[in-house]
Amino acid sequence: MRRFSQRNQLVTLNDINITPLLDLAFVLLIIFVITTPVLTEQRSLQLSLPTGGAASSPVRKDEVRTIEVSMQGGYVLKGKTYSLETLQGVLAQEFKADPNLAIWVRADKAGKYEDVFNLLELCRKLNIKKIDFAAVPQKKK
Repeated sequence: MRRFSQRNQLVTLNDINITPLLDLAFVLLIIFVITTPVLTEQRSLQLSLPTGGAASSPVRKDEVRTIEVSMQGGYVLKGKTYSLETLQGVLAQEFKADPNLAIWVRADKAGKYEDVFNLLELCRKLNIKKIDFAAVPQKKK
């Protein structure tokens, strides 16, 4: 009998407990799922924004469509580049689906004013009244 009890004490651990590894994997997965949308927050163009304006807007995020004006005169909405004519059709459909639609314009401070003006005229033509511009908030002195 004594031999049997000594043999149990000498048995080595053959299994690895994977529960802590799974816990770590799930925590990392949750972190990546949460941070990915924040990192890719509708910024498909590398723009140098002007300084000034308010830091936040009272409009709900699901009502806002971000339109980026590229230096070459293209308009980017939801990661796709449009000309002014095709953007008009897309915005007309969006505004018909949601009359509370708000437009957030991101344009480079060194870009052409004409492209931004054409976008504003398009929004006026479609009767979209909620328009705001992206800017870097001013530093407090």
